[in-house]
Amino acid sequence: MVNYESIETQTHLVEFCERIAKESVIGFDTEFVSEDCYRPELCLIQIAAGKHLAVVDPYAVDDTQPFWDLLCTPGRTVVAHAAREEIRFAYRFTGRPIAGLFDTQLAAGFTGIEYPASLGTLVKSIVGVTLPKGETRTNWRHRPLTEDQLTYALHDVTNLAEMHQKILADIEKLDRVAWVDEETERLQNKVIDAEESENWQRVSGSSGLKPRQLEIVRQLWRWREEIARSNDRLPRRVMRDDLIVELAKRGSSDPRKIRHIRGLERRNFQDQYDAIADAIAEGLRTPDDDLPKRARGRARTASPMLSQFLSTAIACISRQHKLSPAIVGNSDDVKDLLAYELAPRRGTEKPALLLGWRGDIVGASFKKILNGKLAIRVADVTENQPLEFFDCDTAL
Repeated sequence: MVNYESIETQTHLVEFCERIAKESVIGFDTEFVSEDCYRPELCLIQIAAGKHLAVVDPYAVDDTQPFWDLLCTPGRTVVAHAAREEIRFAYRFTGRPIAGLFDTQLAAGFTGIEYPASLGTLVKSIVGVTLPKGETRTNWRHRPLTEDQLTYALHDVTNLAEMHQKILADIEKLDRVAWVDEETERLQNKVIDAEESENWQRVSGSSGLKPRQLEIVRQLWRWREEIARSNDRLPRRVMRDDLIVELAKRGSSDPRKIRHIRGLERRNFQDQYDAIADAIAEGLRTPDDDLPKRARGRARTASPMLSQFLSTAIACISRQHKLSPAIVGNSDDVKDLLAYELAPRRGTEKPALLLGWRGDIVGASFKKILNGKLAIRVADVTENQPLEFFDCDTAL
């Protein structure tokens, strides 16, 4: 039987936050539902701080703001696993990133553990505890939650402090604390940027469209977002991406022509034809100077074989430095680096593999490879990663 506090009033939450504010490490997790709503719906918060263990019911508590304010105030380490959604919740409530965030999934990747690893995998390998799996299909909206469901949820936070301690010790031995801090800041900035920016460029199938068509996509995306937000629906369930692209290609703001497009004749669009037409019309009258620019493709100066070789080299270099390859970069990152190095364009941003700790480890090695100063050999055929790079000057 797990002893914990069940917090169902804001007064209790405020008092609990005052108590745990003195703790140097706070571990937390959330349960949420995201498959049928505009933004993930917060259903439960689990907290472990020192000897304090609690679950917060957001449906019963009027406002969970005090907890998020605590997390976003410097003065402690906040431990979470795969914290992307937790970062989003914190930003929505406070407009700030989580202060002192330590993401166990992210940090473990800097010690050679595979990334991204599940919480169960990390707890088993680091703490030696097997987490229960009996409530993986729980409907966290349902009330009341059973004791088994709450106990299952609490298991997600009871090992976070020990995991933080052990992962941090390994990171310190490898002298990578600054790397983890840099990557954690990068993660939070990326999540916050996604919250603040218009992501119409992510409409599938729009990459090859002309500027005027892209503007129509942007206007239709804004219309879809507003409908989704006001009705708390997933945007793609308001209108599919392929229909947005088809409307942009046709470029007509005539409601009669819009309703005859296959897929738009359904009942759920009948009261939206005029609004859709207005969005398209807005795209058609946008001045040429304000139209979005088509993204420039990567320069094709490197052979596919070289790109493939360097993609493989990421795994090799990562293993040599006890880094998870997935946390370092992928084939697209390699293509960006090759385009930057072999066919630089004015105004092009420095690629990720040449920035920060990636630049120190991977970027420096790749530059040597391209200059013929770094070679590869089979180091140990019995290893999962049998290859290693070495300086040509020291080969003999």
